[in-house]
Amino acid sequence: MEEVPHAIEEIKEKMKTVKHKILVLSGKGGVGKSTFSAHLAHGLAEDENTQIALLDIDICGPSIPKIMGLEGEQVHQSGSGWSPVYVEDNLGVMSVGFLLSSPDDAVIWRGPKKNGMIKQFLRDVDWGEVDYLIVDTPPGTSDEHLSVVRYLATAHIDGAVIITTPQEVSLQDVRKEINFCRKVKLPIIGVVENMSGFICPKCKKESQIFPPTTGGAELMCQDLEVPLLGRVPLDPLIGKNCDKGQSFFIDAPDSPATLAYRSIIQRIQEFCNLHQSKEENLISS
Repeated sequence: MEEVPHAIEEIKEKMKTVKHKILVLSGKGGVGKSTFSAHLAHGLAEDENTQIALLDIDICGPSIPKIMGLEGEQVHQSGSGWSPVYVEDNLGVMSVGFLLSSPDDAVIWRGPKKNGMIKQFLRDVDWGEVDYLIVDTPPGTSDEHLSVVRYLATAHIDGAVIITTPQEVSLQDVRKEINFCRKVKLPIIGVVENMSGFICPKCKKESQIFPPTTGGAELMCQDLEVPLLGRVPLDPLIGKNCDKGQSFFIDAPDSPATLAYRSIIQRIQEFCNLHQSKEENLISS
């Protein structure tokens, strides 16, 4: 029974070198959560003086290695713990996908084993000095979410970014996700509406592929008093680049989706900086 409090203390100590911790959540699968996590990491890492860590705790469906172009890479053990796999000098990644012999291997684990893996990721990975730790979670509100929130409880999570698409079938699960955050006292940085319309690259006309039949994320955010960080339109290049394991920002720097991403990333940075200032004021007072 004493193992969890002891683990929390160990993780708290480990997390002292990590300035900001962001969870990326979604109510449903297939809404672009891992794609967003990857591009949040890519966007923040464009500043060479900023150290980024991307942790994939989607134990049963780890897609981060593919999206980040790291399939086939393996984790190495050092004297100070597991070494992350690096995309760039300032962007390290850890995923259960690196521990599998093949990307097609199924991970058939019960809750306790998943929780043990998450604890190991948080406690044993040697991230070093990190400005932003981005945690890509599985869809829904399951064991993995409870575990990461509990293990990081004393390490001060900045907050959660929640990903949705415009249609009601996605929004209804996001409302549950927001309620989950409030119940476990996890701050909500805001909501991102992904796949929000399609802008034709030739005529620039916008079409609603997934019509927001109940007002989309904007109305939901107003009703629940949660910030809407922005909308990311569909762009076929996003999926193509994810399959190639490349940053979409490099191939399409002027795409409306890239501009939307950059605006959202800036708002997340502003939230984290404000959160840090409040923490420092609390400590000093």
